Amino acid sequence: MYRVEIISNKSVQEDITDALEVNVPSILYTIIPLAYGRGGSDYKLGNPTWPETNFVLVSYVQDSEIKKVRQVIAAVKEKFKNEGIKIFTIKSEE
Repeated sequence: MYRVEIISNKSVQEDITDALEVNVPSILYTIIPLAYGRGGSDYKLGNPTWPETNFVLVSYVQDSEIKKVRQVIAAVKEKFKNEGIKIFTIKSEE
């Protein structure tokens, strides 16, 4: 089992969740809808100076599904190259 964390600009949240649900039908996840921080190119603070925000998606997926999840996110990243989509995975136990 793997813990998956996807952090991205809020503007592509629906694209990411739709792609995951279509391509990995068994996926279950939790969304943290508002995340502030500093990424590679700028800040996401939801204020007048730095108005954008991020979201965080957390999921636990079986070993057999992790490759597909990574492929799905790679495809979304290719479509939205400037949205700072990041995926982090770590081996996990229940």
